[in-house]
Amino acid sequence: MTTRQPQPEQRAREHERERDDQEVRRQAGREPEREPGREPEREPGQEPEREPGQEPERLPWRALIALGSAAFLAILTEALPAGMLPEMSGDLSVGQSAMGQSLTVYALATALPAIPLVAVTATWPRKRLVLGAVAVVSVGNLVTAVSPDYALTLVFRGVSGVATGLVWALLVGYARRLAPPRLRGRAIAVTMTGVPLALSLGIPLGTLLSGALGWRLTFGLVAALGAVLCGWILVSVPDAPGTPRGNREPVLRPLARPGVAAVLFVVAAYVLAHNILYTYIAAFLDAYGMADSVDLVLLVFGLASLVSVVVTGAHVDRRLRGLTLASTVLFAAGAAILAVLADREAMVYVAMVLWGLGWGAVSTLLQTAVTDAGGEGAQTLLVTVWNGFMGVGGAVGGLLLSLFGPLSFPWSVLALLTPVLAVVILARGHAFPARRPTAGGSL
Repeated sequence: MTTRQPQPEQRAREHERERDDQEVRRQAGREPEREPGREPEREPGQEPEREPGQEPERLPWRALIALGSAAFLAILTEALPAGMLPEMSGDLSVGQSAMGQSLTVYALATALPAIPLVAVTATWPRKRLVLGAVAVVSVGNLVTAVSPDYALTLVFRGVSGVATGLVWALLVGYARRLAPPRLRGRAIAVTMTGVPLALSLGIPLGTLLSGALGWRLTFGLVAALGAVLCGWILVSVPDAPGTPRGNREPVLRPLARPGVAAVLFVVAAYVLAHNILYTYIAAFLDAYGMADSVDLVLLVFGLASLVSVVVTGAHVDRRLRGLTLASTVLFAAGAAILAVLADREAMVYVAMVLWGLGWGAVSTLLQTAVTDAGGEGAQTLLVTVWNGFMGVGGAVGGLLLSLFGPLSFPWSVLALLTPVLAVVILARGHAFPARRPTAGGSL
């Protein structure tokens, strides 16, 4: 693999960022004082040499779990209405299709303002931004809980979506800066565990609470959870500086770096494939007489996703390319089973396990890949593409449902995953290299 030589200005930015990162890790209790530039050379995979009595490198678990809880809150807030559309639409005197737009508004608000918002806040301290974003999401949930008006509900769903876009743009870079270089992929995996936890446990529990306590009290409880999370972040996550004004780079510059466009293509096609099927999974299951099993099917999917996150976190720092290939193949295998064997109930559950194992890994894998290729600045592009194609997936799935029926969904997934697999196989130079760049570069 050819190695790109960074320009002097880029090297200076990277060295300054690494010094900042060392200070952040020291604040988190992660790393002892040492003179900059004295890190010994070592082969990939070799344990770093330690002075007698020096503690081994480890992850700052409290801080990373706090950031993972922010991801949990963001996903829970975004998807919670899906489990309570009839109750919300009846209370606000609108149809279920109109109430469903609360999810669309949230997804678009997460995607569209991400690039300008990240550019405006680039110099701000990271902790203040995360706290502010989580607080805004919590206020949005509180307003949703008490709102008597459909339009007001949509407005504050949009406001929460904007804050969530900022959360997604910050979390991965923050997690990487808290972790030692050789464990940065694992730190991302820990932070992203909040996503499958929200899908497998948070949303089913929220739907259950809605049936027992009402949808308004459920949103109120999620708002209270956000307030508690703000306190946790305040005491457990060390601050990290923003990017000094002179060191900022144009938001779109990472697109010019080798590998970034390929990763973003994989993000777009993979997320589109997932959301076409996931958004309308109830309609698909109903076509095979499994309408009463939607909750159980999604629980199996979520638990498989959680297993995948754990496995990915343990190996992403050494096997990014192989895990990305495996993720794509597993999702494709699940879709193939749904395409030809969905009339057998047991095979549907097998397909959901395969799909969950593939999907659970993809967030960690693609965020690691895009940061390796384009630096932290590429995260903003990933957030925009990811959430934009989440919204597009719902629209495309609705069109397919109207024109061809729910049986077209798994075939559409296979059609989208075919070029994904080809790109991952071919883009071995920079996007999905067989050997990742040395830790600490491209930051």
